[in-house]
Amino acid sequence: MSQEQSYTIEEVAQLLKVSKLTVYDLVKKGDLPVFRVGRQMRVDRADLLDYIQKRKTGNAASTPVVASQTKKLPKIIISGQDVVLDVLAKYMEKRQASKVLRSHEGSFNGLMAMYNGECDIASLHMFDGDTGDYNTPYVKKIFVSHAFLLINVVSRRAGFYVQQGNPLQLESFKDFKTKSCTLINREKGSGARTLLDEQLRIHHIAPSMIDGYDKEEMSHLDVASAVANGRADVGIGVEKIAKLVNVDFIPVIRERYDIVLLKTPDNQQLIDTVKEILTSADFQSEVTALGDYDVSQMGQVIYETL
Repeated sequence: MSQEQSYTIEEVAQLLKVSKLTVYDLVKKGDLPVFRVGRQMRVDRADLLDYIQKRKTGNAASTPVVASQTKKLPKIIISGQDVVLDVLAKYMEKRQASKVLRSHEGSFNGLMAMYNGECDIASLHMFDGDTGDYNTPYVKKIFVSHAFLLINVVSRRAGFYVQQGNPLQLESFKDFKTKSCTLINREKGSGARTLLDEQLRIHHIAPSMIDGYDKEEMSHLDVASAVANGRADVGIGVEKIAKLVNVDFIPVIRERYDIVLLKTPDNQQLIDTVKEILTSADFQSEVTALGDYDVSQMGQVIYETL
């Protein structure tokens, strides 16, 4: 076995000669501890060796007595970047006696992680240009063979990060056709990237017309910072982040930020817990205090399969 101090989920799967889904299942059950480096979950080498040692045939460490002494909390993985999800994780740990892990994936990647069994709750804010709706069209297509719920968390304003004073007077997506500006983009599959691409399609603007379209950052904060330090004239993001850096914010749309949970017998307690938290006065008050969030639909089921 490699002498590295830690392994990615993919490397653990290769070492154990199992699928990634099996490794994620071990993580969720608390059998295999993980820690996070940026966006990536890693397994400490010592923890992996300990897991293997405890499951060797005849090993005294695997007796029921020792197992009961080392019982670990089950793990729940929430995918998404908004700080509201951190608050949700805190409430869930209190009410569900679970360890909640955060995976900071963009909207589409979070949905695919759920589809592949790699997370329990996926958040998204994906605009559909054909319907003018958020999220529902995408989830219905991806989970066509799965039973699921789509539940609102918050609504928030999305728009342009521009340099202070908005020197180019950018106001709408139409300006990408008529004004010369340098863009800093988000990665493919993120909600901000989906919003931009759909709006460009609606307005018949070719991405090749936009300087900087191929330059990507992985978060709202990174995009806003790129605009603030002059690397770009404009980026797409949410209002709250604009207040953390020296940029102006030009609102262009109100977006719905939702979460998806699969409807399975094993998930029923999780679904009930999430609904209870989102509709509680304490949780809604805490989110409202963060500022720049509309909680009027929080906890409402936007769409549910039969």
